[in-house]
Parts: sequence; C-alpha cells; structure tokens
Amino acid sequence: MDEVFKALADASRRRLLDSLNLRDGQSLRELCTGLDMARQSVSKHLAVLEAANLITTVRRGREKFHYLNAVPINAIAERWITRYDRARAGALADLKTALEQQPMAHSEEFVYTTYIRTTPERLWQALTDPAFTRRYWGVTFGTDWQPGATMSWEQSGVTVSDPEQVVLAAEPGRRLAYTWHTFTPEFAESVSMSEEVRARMAAEPRSRVTFEIEPLGETVRLTVTHEGFGPDSTVLESVRTGWPPLLSGLKTLLETGEELPAPRS
Repeated sequence: MDEVFKALADASRRRLLDSLNLRDGQSLRELCTGLDMARQSVSKHLAVLEAANLITTVRRGREKFHYLNAVPINAIAERWITRYDRARAGALADLKTALEQQPMAHSEEFVYTTYIRTTPERLWQALTDPAFTRRYWGVTFGTDWQPGATMSWEQSGVTVSDPEQVVLAAEPGRRLAYTWHTFTPEFAESVSMSEEVRARMAAEPRSRVTFEIEPLGETVRLTVTHEGFGPDSTVLESVRTGWPPLLSGLKTLLETGEELPAPRS
C-alpha cells in the first residue's frame, strides 16, 4: 500500500488517473494530449502508476493502452475511510468520490488486473474446473478446453449451448480466451432479467473474454480483458459491475479456501 500512496502523492500522476477515469483505455500519445508534460515524463509517471497497480496495460500491435485499475483505491477506502471520520480524511474521501463518479466516456472494453497468492496451475484449474467455477461463479462449463471447441454454460439450473460459444485460446497456466454466452429467454428468466434487457443484449455482437496469467514470485498477476462490444453496449455495462465481485470471489477462494460472503441486500 505504500507504493500506492507514493504514486498518488504526485499531482501529475493524479491528473493521469483523472484522464483515465474520464476515458479509459488510452495510448501514451492520447494521454500526452492536453497535458503540459513531455512524452518521456508521462512515460515515467505511467511506469510508477503501473508498478503501484493503479493502472494496467494491454499491448495491441505497436501501441500500449492504459486502463485505470480501481483495486488499490478500493483497498484504501475499505481500510481507512470506514475506520476514521470522513471529515478527517477529506483527501481519501475525494479519491472515493472520484472513483464512484460515472466516467464521461467509456472505452468499448473492460480490463481488470488483480494479484492472487497462488500458482499459475492452480489459477488455471480455478478458471476451468467445474468444482471451482461453481463455487465463486455459480457457473460450470462443458468443453474440452481445446481451441475451436464449443462450450455449454450451466447456471441457475439452465444450460445454454450455441455453436458460437467457443474456446478461442487455451494455453494452460498462461492464457485462456472464449466467446461470451448466449442470452436465451431461459437464461434471462433464471437470473430475473427482463425481456427488454435480454433483447438488447441478444441483439449485440458476441463479445469475448481473455485471461492472461503471469507468475510473479509467490503471486500470479491475472489480467481479464472483455472486449468486442459496440457503442452504448448493455452487455458491457453489465460485465463492468459483474466482473469485480466475481474476481474478488476467485481471489478469496484461492487464497483462503473459503467462498466470499454474499453481499447484503
């Protein structure tokens, strides 16, 4: 947590985080635009933010795109703001407020990075083995996890199969990718989704999710990229709120063996 506070202590780095909060998924060139800083200075600040896990990056071709990672800021809010009087912690409250504000513009993808005290092999098992997935996700997959293989999704007693639900990449302990599931009327009914919302989701292009696994000493860095959405995507808004608690449940299960308590209604 010391690295997080040190990173946030610099006004220029806070401006970069503000820029990503307004529009996530920017390149170095885009971040330099409008900031009175040299490209080299911006690069150095971004390196500090990435080392503190306040941003995560995804490389596409020759360009690298930067995404705000809210996990460390959430940790600050949970540890400090709930413990002390909010009036005495104005700076931290401002961080929480900035985090909760609706961004003015979104990138058409979701990127999330977390660090889990586990091994790549164990994490791969947790992403693919029904004995694990049903515990933190409530979902089991029917597939042989070979690229090109079809997948069935079973959730809340409903099994969804479709020829376009397929495994895109499978490198055990390193990388997993597949297309997202199909929004059938049966699935919508099982999760209390209205027909209006289901119809909007079903009309969108099929999205895809990728899990990148990188060992780092006693921990593993997991980066989840969910992409392939169109403008004003209803599915994207859903996964933005769905992935963080799901991945928190995955982390808790792997590190403690216990399931994350269900949130209070």
